[in-house]
Amino acid sequence: MKNYHQVALLITTYNRSRSLENLLTKFTELQIVFGEVIVSDDGSKQEHLEFIRSLQERFSFQLVEAPKNAGLAANINKGQNAVSLPYILYVQEDFEPLPAFEKHFDDALDFMETDKQLDIARFYAYFAYPYKKPYGKGFSVMDFRSSLYASDHIKFYVYSDHPHLRRKTFAEKFGPFHEGVSGDQGEFEMALSFIKNGGKGIFFDHFNTMFEQRNSSAEPSTMNRADWRQNKGALFLMVRAAYLKIKLLGWTYKLWRFRKR
Repeated sequence: MKNYHQVALLITTYNRSRSLENLLTKFTELQIVFGEVIVSDDGSKQEHLEFIRSLQERFSFQLVEAPKNAGLAANINKGQNAVSLPYILYVQEDFEPLPAFEKHFDDALDFMETDKQLDIARFYAYFAYPYKKPYGKGFSVMDFRSSLYASDHIKFYVYSDHPHLRRKTFAEKFGPFHEGVSGDQGEFEMALSFIKNGGKGIFFDHFNTMFEQRNSSAEPSTMNRADWRQNKGALFLMVRAAYLKIKLLGWTYKLWRFRKR
């Protein structure tokens, strides 16, 4: 059994109690224990909330409830406010750890302990971070480049809501998550704050080997995105390419405005 006594597992959840059960079960099967487990619920329906309360008897976690749904940013904020330990492993409820988790998490935690400039270690992504430099043991430093010649818009995601390790002091350095906006917008604004405030993060190069994202038909993702962004037709690909160039310009301008504050 591996006990990460200095790490708090922070899980945000909304109307996906069975997914939460799967996540907690996987950590148990891997014999991984954390110093504390915080489950932050965003005003789930009563049947989900009752099931989550029943899970407390099996998995012994602190449940932070909300009177109503307030969005992912508010859910993260109230969850991290309940953390009392030096490090936070943040995971949304639709992820499950894989057998490779322990080895690479050990490496990330060692890096965070020895390199006090590191603010975050990212473990999962849909795409590789485009600009990076080798750091060690399969991790790379994310190298944000503001120049438009660095034309991959994914460069802005130096912060991501996908599974990652961060310090408890993260909110002190980069501020709380902006509430009252969409999950995507809140994530992007935190990325801007990370860039503005000189954040330093590492990215695991084999980013699909530590966690698996599972969206079952019974509990599908609660994040809705436009269908045209997923279409692979030639016309849609051309439109998407143009859209991404416009997005790059827009995000670069937003970063410039953000830095002026």
